[in-house]
Amino acid sequence: EATLHPHKYNTYISNMQAARSKMSTKRKFVADGVFYSELNELLTRELAEDGYAGVEVRTTPHRTEIIIRATRTQNVLGEKGQRIRELTSVVQKRFDFADGAVELYAERVQNRGLCAQAQAESLKFKLLGGLAVRRACYGVVRFVMEASAKGVEVIVTGKLRGQRAKAMKFCDGYMIKTGHAGQVYTDTAVRHVLMRQGVVGIKVSIMLPQDPKGVIGPKIPLDDVVTILEPAPEPTAAEIAAQVAAAEAAAAAQAAAAAQMMAAPEPAAADPAMAAGF
Repeated sequence: EATLHPHKYNTYISNMQAARSKMSTKRKFVADGVFYSELNELLTRELAEDGYAGVEVRTTPHRTEIIIRATRTQNVLGEKGQRIRELTSVVQKRFDFADGAVELYAERVQNRGLCAQAQAESLKFKLLGGLAVRRACYGVVRFVMEASAKGVEVIVTGKLRGQRAKAMKFCDGYMIKTGHAGQVYTDTAVRHVLMRQGVVGIKVSIMLPQDPKGVIGPKIPLDDVVTILEPAPEPTAAEIAAQVAAAEAAAAAQAAAAAQMMAAPEPAAADPAMAAGF
């Protein structure tokens, strides 16, 4: 797991930007993964109370754009944009970006009930506040299901009561865990809560609904969902007779036009000598 200031990555990260163009494909993927991991760790710790819900890194030839997704974007931006500028400065200095080569943006989560990371953070702060585990988990499950999710699963493990560690699972709705649909439709988040009696683990999995527009869920439908379309209305006898009569009239008109063209006399060929004026 990457930490905020790993000394063994300093040289590796500082040379990453300069050597990216002549870097092998394998090293490039490793460098991108290290960069994303450390950036996500920093933002998770810094913006935990502001509903941090993930980060997206977009690399263009001129600069690198970092989009921070959160439920409370105003807190991420800070007063007059001060906090986002501070985060930009920290990222720029840590990863040796040139001036103006990196930009941070804040994006609001459209539906926080369908965001597993936002719900995991919410549950984490409920447990830190002293709320009972069952009450906190059932509150999260109900909130997610009211947000039009297909299903939700919350797993809490650790020393919940007493010295014996155990796991509690809270489920509702429909959840797919295997296959390609499990990867596309399921949003998962894991958090560690540092309680007084020890570390408690939280895992929140949300089964997203299918959305043709791709806003609140995946566009592709599930494999086992069958949609039966209504058949086209059958034409009546009068409509069929009208269609046949119209087709016959069109054929007759076309045949009459062809016969008229065949009967018309061809124009006499012009004499070349007359055309030349002789």
